[in-house]
Amino acid sequence: MAALIELQHKNTTNISTSKYHNQESWQVSTWAHRAWFAGGCATVLISLAKTLFLIINNSRPWVDSMFAAFIGYVMADLATGIYHWAIDNYGSAKTSIFGSQIEAFQGHHQQPWAITTRQLANNLYIPAVAVTTAVTPINLLLNDPVLLGFVGVFAGCVMFSQLFHAWAHTPKRKLPAAVVALQDARIIVGRVQHAAHHRPPYNSNYCIVSGVWNRFLDKSKFFVALEVLFAAAIGARPRSWNDPNSDWAPYSGIH
Repeated sequence: MAALIELQHKNTTNISTSKYHNQESWQVSTWAHRAWFAGGCATVLISLAKTLFLIINNSRPWVDSMFAAFIGYVMADLATGIYHWAIDNYGSAKTSIFGSQIEAFQGHHQQPWAITTRQLANNLYIPAVAVTTAVTPINLLLNDPVLLGFVGVFAGCVMFSQLFHAWAHTPKRKLPAAVVALQDARIIVGRVQHAAHHRPPYNSNYCIVSGVWNRFLDKSKFFVALEVLFAAAIGARPRSWNDPNSDWAPYSGIH
């Protein structure tokens, strides 16, 4: 954990100001951010520790829990892709609950490199809030190591997906060798794959854990089908249909 915090600190630099960005409000971790991040980490660790405890003490086969954990890792990638697609294409800064994230992701398209300057807890506290809130009651109520193994890995990958995302925008020379190795092995999403999301028409490669789902989702036109369905059902047109190139073109910097 200390290594992650140090890496994020090293990547924190001054950036040019714009009407969207304010260094005090978006870049620096507050104590509230740190508290939620710590709570999210604790929640995930409790899920995994409880899984191990139940396997050892109840003589349950560990293979089932390991397989469930792997499925959690795979499904977390899909979940981040669907969520990323949704906030890229629908809503605005005025949308209830999700407005700040929608605005942030829109700003991210204009300055994709800026995510690398955000401190760790600042970058991860929103998914940490969701993980802490959703997983705490599961930890208290469930005693099945298979389900807990799935939940722990799924929640951990979702929470740290924004860190993987930031690393996908960080030059390799600034990353630890272990992170580069994970990217090269496609265990976490890499720069080359994610860079396609930041090229016109900005409507592909949404998944940000491993990116393993990206090829299938893009080739199958999964998101296009959802967009057609939503347009027909509720009249909501995605931003990707409105030629977002001018709004989402990067300003400058690392991208």
